[in-house]
Amino acid sequence: MLTELEKARYARQLQLDGIGLAGQQKLKEASVLIVGAGGLGCPLALYLAAAGVGKIGIIDNDRVSESNLHRQILYTMEDVGRYKVDAALERIQTLNPHISIEPMIDRLSEENAARLIAEYDLVLDGCDNFATRYLINDVCVKLNKVYIYGSVAEFTGQVSVFNHQGGPTYRCLYPEETSCNRQHDSLGVLGMLPGLIAMLQATETVKIICDLDDSLSGVVLVVDLRIGRFDKFTLVRQRD
Repeated sequence: MLTELEKARYARQLQLDGIGLAGQQKLKEASVLIVGAGGLGCPLALYLAAAGVGKIGIIDNDRVSESNLHRQILYTMEDVGRYKVDAALERIQTLNPHISIEPMIDRLSEENAARLIAEYDLVLDGCDNFATRYLINDVCVKLNKVYIYGSVAEFTGQVSVFNHQGGPTYRCLYPEETSCNRQHDSLGVLGMLPGLIAMLQATETVKIICDLDDSLSGVVLVVDLRIGRFDKFTLVRQRD
């Protein structure tokens, strides 16, 4: 049950229809795995920790570099050279001491993905390459886990919810990896874009945990910050 301190902390969120005490308790009992502690993973961790998600796993084996700081808002100059998950743990613990953070200095791989993903309710995409997204997707399909997708490049980003209640999967959007996919991985990015996409991912996560209607399952939301445009495209599950 929520403590009095937690009720005070989440008071404004508890006022929301669809959340309330029951929804906040679901958040407290929920667990999410964030794959990647970079531009998407940083704001994802902050928003979900602030919202009261009870268990947050973060997997990343990279160290903070100065070139990360324009978009990876968990870190400061003092963190340069540290493992990202160590710096993330320290920052998030000061934000919300009522939740559990599980940092992992590792990369998600074919060897560990099934074991790690099985321990969490949802998987959140904070990675920066297509190969890892295919791995997340395929394991989530196998284990019947929800996959909250986000990607960014230059001024544009995408958000969707995969494998939720029989809905589409990542392979319905991108059936196979191509050379164009790999080129996409190396593009630059506007610093504010990952924050916006991660905020949308975090919102979808809270909605699913609290059993709110109208998730982005079956929909791809595409954002173009250069022209200030949001578009939605319908995505249908491609069945065997």
